[in-house]
Amino acid sequence: MDLVPALKEPLQQPLTSVLGPATAKVMAEHLGLHTVGDLLHHYPRRYEERGQLTHLADLPMDEHVTVVAQVADARLHSFASAKAPRGKGQRLEVTITDGSGRLQLVFFGSGVHKPHKDLLPGTRAMFSGKVSVFNRRLQLAHPAYELLRADTDESVETWAGALIPLYPATAKLESWKIGKAIQTVLPSAQEVLDPLPDSLRDGRGLVSLPEALLKIHRPHTKADIADARARLKWDEAFVLQVALARRRHADAQLPAVPRMPAADGLLTSFDARLPFTLTEGQQKVSKEIFDDLATDHPMHRLLQGEVGSGKTLVALRAMLAVVDAGGQAAMLAPTEVLAQQHHRSVVEMMGELAEGGMLGGSERATKVVVLTGSMGTAARRQALLDLVTGEAGIVIGTHALIEDKVRFHDLGLVVVDEQHRFGVEQRDALRGKGKQPPHLLVMTATPIPRTVAMTVFGDLETSVLDQLPAGRSPIASHVVPAADKPHFLARAWERVREEVGNGHQAYVVCPRIGDDVDEPGNPKKAGAKKKSPEDEAEKRPPLAVLDIAGQLARGPLHGLGVEVLHGRMPPDDKDAVMRRFAAGDTDVLVATTVIEVGVNVPNATAMVIMDADRFGVSQLHQLRGRVGRGAAPGLCLLVSEMPEASAARQRLNAVAATLDGFELSRIDLEQRREGDVLGQAQSGARSSLRVLAVIEDEEVIAEAREEAARLVAADPELETLPGLRTALDALLDEEREQYLDKG
Repeated sequence: MDLVPALKEPLQQPLTSVLGPATAKVMAEHLGLHTVGDLLHHYPRRYEERGQLTHLADLPMDEHVTVVAQVADARLHSFASAKAPRGKGQRLEVTITDGSGRLQLVFFGSGVHKPHKDLLPGTRAMFSGKVSVFNRRLQLAHPAYELLRADTDESVETWAGALIPLYPATAKLESWKIGKAIQTVLPSAQEVLDPLPDSLRDGRGLVSLPEALLKIHRPHTKADIADARARLKWDEAFVLQVALARRRHADAQLPAVPRMPAADGLLTSFDARLPFTLTEGQQKVSKEIFDDLATDHPMHRLLQGEVGSGKTLVALRAMLAVVDAGGQAAMLAPTEVLAQQHHRSVVEMMGELAEGGMLGGSERATKVVVLTGSMGTAARRQALLDLVTGEAGIVIGTHALIEDKVRFHDLGLVVVDEQHRFGVEQRDALRGKGKQPPHLLVMTATPIPRTVAMTVFGDLETSVLDQLPAGRSPIASHVVPAADKPHFLARAWERVREEVGNGHQAYVVCPRIGDDVDEPGNPKKAGAKKKSPEDEAEKRPPLAVLDIAGQLARGPLHGLGVEVLHGRMPPDDKDAVMRRFAAGDTDVLVATTVIEVGVNVPNATAMVIMDADRFGVSQLHQLRGRVGRGAAPGLCLLVSEMPEASAARQRLNAVAATLDGFELSRIDLEQRREGDVLGQAQSGARSSLRVLAVIEDEEVIAEAREEAARLVAADPELETLPGLRTALDALLDEEREQYLDKG
């Protein structure tokens, strides 16, 4: 984005020229701050009131803290040591208090002189250091400190009521040093260009950007902080939504071939074959997709749906519509197991309609091919030939689809399954194989709260499937506390035997393979000292597929057909295991999360997840969705050794309590840093969200999206808003612009 040259932003000035090279270097290396703007947008984490002392009783161990407290006493001791053998070593012990607790500070050697002079009883100061324990007492060793003196022109009342900003800091740079640097650059805030249009700001009663920056860094009252945060949240939401709206606008200008299903073609024949009627949700979402496919610019749609809501069927109908219209459709799956599974279920659903060019195939049929990295040379050559000639209307594959050798006759639709498993480049490479940009349908079974979808997938229109098809059975979920109640675990294996006795099958899921290759979660240190039960449960290596399978086959599941499945098995072996399980030849499949998505065995009714606390909320919900896919009810047992009061157990209780994936995704988001959830879309220190919270600020994000769409429709190049163009430039470095470009 080219800026108007005359408008050189004061916020783009490098910190080296303002603060000096040493401080600027620390800020760049440890906090990712490079310009005056970066520093002004490094907001306080919280505020201390001088009249209120910090609760010293609540200090966290081993963390770098900043506290405001008063010196109770200070004593200088002499001692003998290797460096000072004649008893000339000096140690200053200072006790500080806040009325609720006391904390000891220690200074040694030549470092005692200044604090001995400064830290007299009754002195108030800010102290910063790492909390440690010595002689069973909390202490800060050699803390940095800043005395708090009432300025001569301030009354005691004003001084006591003032708010002290505490900044996210590092051991190399204390909060007050950051504060002083900000005070140095704060005058620049007066010249900053405001990214928000006047009409938007006035209509919502928001303060100007210079005023917001002043109030967040130098507030007089709590109302100042509230005004500043309300305004800065709008900046973050609006600038991001404008970037996404410009993407959508640019995409709408791209040409695409409209793809409309033939009146009496493949799709009609397929629908006539279905042994059930589509749910209302599937019909509604299919209509949204078909409307998009009929336009002359590329569809960019996110299809998110509950586990088992029938997304694959909706995607298949879209692919058939494109084949009907003379194009080809490609589905990109994250694993070979899933690609093979999708291929099998698509061929099964289509029957003779998937046998194009074969004896017994319908005259309207097409060919459905699979393409994975481990295929034999002859099969691979045939698949590539079928794609380039147009013989194959549908291809389902892994990353192998992206390779240069793969050529299409006329690629009209790309379906990406489980979006979060793919890098941007991979998705873009597949889209680049069309003569014109193909339509794009992204599917995810991980429910995403509406505002996260608007923030992360803001360049995609969203369709939601939240209805389960008729005939899907409820899944009962229970936590099995293996350490507290071992007999519960014994009962879990009895339940598995009962399910198998009734003609059904079961999964047992473990976090680790156990083939001695380095895996996450392996213990790093042997012989560590005794830990609490919670530490013990966390520190031992996660349970492994290969160990558990053997124990079960010899013990509680003796006599049943037990097989293993994991990601490091040869592809043909994986496929053979899956086929046997799908055919009902195996009773119990002990697997890693390789079965997490897409695996569809309606006869599997029970799942036991070992070390369930090692999995995330969304992942547990995904795994659980593999059972209860037929007429019989599903059972999911979450086995954990974590103590009842632990956060991990509360998380498992939440999963057991609801089958609503959207509710669970909210819980998941509240428990994790938002940056993790927003992933690449919010990567980088400069571009991460600072005051905007995607769950709490749903209203702001939704309104910002509407305002952004309106503004971009009227002025796509933002010619009338130089301040907004500058803000976009600061938010979107080239890499991030690319990320948003590709969704």
